[in-house]
Amino acid sequence: MKRLILFFAFSVFTFQFSISQERKLPLDTVVTTQHSVTINGTPINYTAKTGTQPVWDEMGKPIAALHYTYYTRNNIKDRASRPLLISFNGGPGSGSVWMHLAYTGPRILKIDDEGYPVQPYGVKQNPYSVLDVTDIVYVNPANTGYSRTIPESGKEVDREKFFGINADIKYLAEWLNTFVTRNNRWRSPKYIIGESYGGTRVMGLSLALQNQQWMYLNGVIMVSPADYKLYNTGGAVENAISLPYFTAAAWHHKVLPPELQNKDLLEILPESEAYAVNTLIPALAKGGFIGDTEKNAAAEKIAYYSGLPKQDILDQNLVVPVQYFWKNLLKKHGNTIGRLDSRYLGVDRQLTGIKPDYSAELTSWLHSFTPAINYYLQEELKFKTDIKYNMFGPVRPWNNEKDNTRDNLRQAMAQNPYLNVLVQSGYYDGATTYFQAKYTMWQTDPSGKMKDRFDFKGYRSGHMMYLRREDLQNANNDIRDFIKRTVANGKSAKY
Repeated sequence: MKRLILFFAFSVFTFQFSISQERKLPLDTVVTTQHSVTINGTPINYTAKTGTQPVWDEMGKPIAALHYTYYTRNNIKDRASRPLLISFNGGPGSGSVWMHLAYTGPRILKIDDEGYPVQPYGVKQNPYSVLDVTDIVYVNPANTGYSRTIPESGKEVDREKFFGINADIKYLAEWLNTFVTRNNRWRSPKYIIGESYGGTRVMGLSLALQNQQWMYLNGVIMVSPADYKLYNTGGAVENAISLPYFTAAAWHHKVLPPELQNKDLLEILPESEAYAVNTLIPALAKGGFIGDTEKNAAAEKIAYYSGLPKQDILDQNLVVPVQYFWKNLLKKHGNTIGRLDSRYLGVDRQLTGIKPDYSAELTSWLHSFTPAINYYLQEELKFKTDIKYNMFGPVRPWNNEKDNTRDNLRQAMAQNPYLNVLVQSGYYDGATTYFQAKYTMWQTDPSGKMKDRFDFKGYRSGHMMYLRREDLQNANNDIRDFIKRTVANGKSAKY
């Protein structure tokens, strides 16, 4: 009887203790581990630090804890001359998992050579990581990954400090100042890289770091950038410059006319680009007042470069929504194509419609990334927490007003002769298309006086071009070459 009483008492105590514990992320902590990787045939030892660092308000009160992972190559004699790459993903609301665990970091997903999931899930060495030439920190903005506002939810959260283009840039610039100070990296050449919405983020950060934190960069890298001056704005320009992406996706699926299909992709894209800029934009600008002859000719050309039936294009008054393209390009074959990577195929409930039921590529990616990042951070990097890793976090509504990020980048470049820009895009990305990225690059500097400081690289894959093994190698090499080329090496910052 005594045993039963003691057991019951212990059980009650345990239950009371457990329910009193709150599931919170540590405000300011770090876990350090040692690892090795072979990059381009060279063994490299490195240190991984993963932890949290606070965001403070104007009164010095912590209002968020941001989770980060920081990799440094060991046995570096002169850390001051070694570059630092600061990495963000997009969304807005996306964790830094994507580029961290599939692109530039020392570990990548176990996937096949085209980027499809492979079980059992996990990670492997990244033989192309840029850790050989630069240290890297992956940052999760508020409510993404393990990062959280304080408090995590409720009316007490000042959403205006976090969830908008300008708020996001302001607090992240301040956070980076603290990170660079804590880790003694003020003298290092610095680069920021952002994917998708992260492209908008790093354009804005380039000037905020410079003018608010007095931190000057050597490079801005935009991966499949979403430029909100153009993205989802509609109008003749946005609609016309989707056409070269249509051409690329249709070419991949072998549904273009033979005279295009029998050529290489890079032979036909300049032709489609020229038609979009020189002919299609003026035609669409005329709207309903376009003449019948010109409208008919435009429909024929759009059909020629997109693989869609001419009548479908006429039925939509020459304006083909990208959702319609994803749904209908392979309609006769019974498939939809992916939004972020149009190499991926989907199966809808019915063939008819104006948009796919789901994003075929994203479901495939979540297959691989979610198990891998949870395993990797907790088991290999030893960051133990009960907090859920937010692949996509609760950050909406998001304030897109007063977006001056494109001109922010121009101003930062004008003030800082060291600052160069690399743009990377996949030809089969239907969300933030490669030609939109080119357009953004062209529009950033209207004077054209800094155009030799911009570089564009395209790849035969989608939004996350690095999932395809050949492009993982090529894209990392392009970053590596960009960093080597733009490190000043004693050159004065002057025009």
